[in-house]
Amino acid sequence: MPKRSDYRAVLESLPPEKWVGYLNAESGLPGPRGNIELAEAFADVADPALIRTCAESPDEYLATCGAVGFGRLLADGERHAAETLRVLAADSRWRVREGVAMALQRLGDANMPSLWTLAEDWVDGPPLVQRALAAGICEPRLLRAPDDAVRALDTLDRITASFRGMDHQSRSDEQFRVLRQGLGYCWSVAIAAAPAEGFERLEKWAASDDKDVRWIVRENLTKARLAKADPAAAQLVAAVLEQAGK
Repeated sequence: MPKRSDYRAVLESLPPEKWVGYLNAESGLPGPRGNIELAEAFADVADPALIRTCAESPDEYLATCGAVGFGRLLADGERHAAETLRVLAADSRWRVREGVAMALQRLGDANMPSLWTLAEDWVDGPPLVQRALAAGICEPRLLRAPDDAVRALDTLDRITASFRGMDHQSRSDEQFRVLRQGLGYCWSVAIAAAPAEGFERLEKWAASDDKDVRWIVRENLTKARLAKADPAAAQLVAAVLEQAGK
């Protein structure tokens, strides 16, 4: 598959009226994997008006490209970009929601303080917004600084704590399932970036009487990055989890 830079060069060589046709032709859909490299290239160079048009499209791939593109607009300080992304975070199409997570990562690449400001606005939102936020911040390249890794753990703590008081009906909703599944890997990414503090927090959640929280802990323990970060700590969390489940 061509690289992002190759797609960027092709897009820049095309007249504007040919872009949508090219995106559709090279989307990789229908199929198991959409063309992420092309979506990233589009976000790099697309005109803001086309980004907005794509974000509103009923076509899943075009809307995904638009969502990723809004990450550039957000990083450039465009007004209302965060509001648009928050709406897209709750989209029924999972690829569009992934595009939102990628957009947040673009903001983090440009300005981590701005990403944490947005996190404060999104962290107590509905499940799909929380899931987009968790997936956006839990990207290894964004968590190289210790302070950023700890802030990611803080955010995951708040999202996980929001499970308290949720009734059975709320937990049976598809949006909750999507959030739970996302947290099933996001914790491991943040912990790998700050193992000492991260494992301490995961051990606390492993002792929870909430079966969904314990499921999240169990899923993260299956990720190789956790055992690599601190095998002894991972074993301790597993022991606490086993005891809590009895």
